[in-house]
Amino acid sequence: MASENLIEIRKVTFGYGRKPVLKDIEMKIPRGKVVSIMGISGSGKTTILRLVGGVLRAQRGEVIVDGKNIDELDRDGIYRLRRRMGMLFQFGALFTDLSVFDNVAFQLREHTDLPETMIRDLVYMKLHAVGLRGAHRLMPSELSGGMARRVALARAVALDPALIMYDEPFTGLDPISLGVIGNLIRKLNEALGATSIVVTHDVQETLGLVDYVYYLSEGVIVAEGTPDEMRENAEPLVRQFVYGEADGPVAFQYPAVEYGKDLRLH
Repeated sequence: MASENLIEIRKVTFGYGRKPVLKDIEMKIPRGKVVSIMGISGSGKTTILRLVGGVLRAQRGEVIVDGKNIDELDRDGIYRLRRRMGMLFQFGALFTDLSVFDNVAFQLREHTDLPETMIRDLVYMKLHAVGLRGAHRLMPSELSGGMARRVALARAVALDPALIMYDEPFTGLDPISLGVIGNLIRKLNEALGATSIVVTHDVQETLGLVDYVYYLSEGVIVAEGTPDEMRENAEPLVRQFVYGEADGPVAFQYPAVEYGKDLRLH
């Protein structure tokens, strides 16, 4: 019987060289839910996605995906698992020399033996789901930022993945496009019966669409809970992040000598 959690991260530690990035991280991502990993830049959020995708290997601890320990899989095993994952990269990362249609068709052609007639229908279905079926002939250079992100989302779900990972999906978007992407994340997760991980520092949009939040700071989970619990969290670091306060544990002023001493130097 399958575990209720699609992903379990157990006491995971990881670093680049001598620099620790994650320290004894514990996470559970339930099946069918949208879970966010939040934190300021450099806190280790994207590293967690790379560990889940098997791009990196934990130095200590276990990363369990659908009952399988990532570190125990060989290359073929990781590739099989990745076929059940979709990834929306920051800024979309579309293939610039391929049309919108061919960008979405890429995974279907790469990982299946489906005839072109069926691939055509599936691509149109995915593009229709993100509102861009009529843009199938356009090149990435002809798309707005929001449109490019939607095409990238259609590509990410082309194989109906069990897990969809989003790396900063809202970065650089105008308010309308941001709202559209947020709604699509929720709707596609429900339509596909998938599980989603959203890595972001866009607080208000994310708290409106996810089921659960992990807040990461300097490689450690300092808070977790539902969106309402995060809004009510009294931990100063969490409160500063959630409400965008200019000063707090993350100081506005960079450390310096006493102000008057600098002034007297002139």
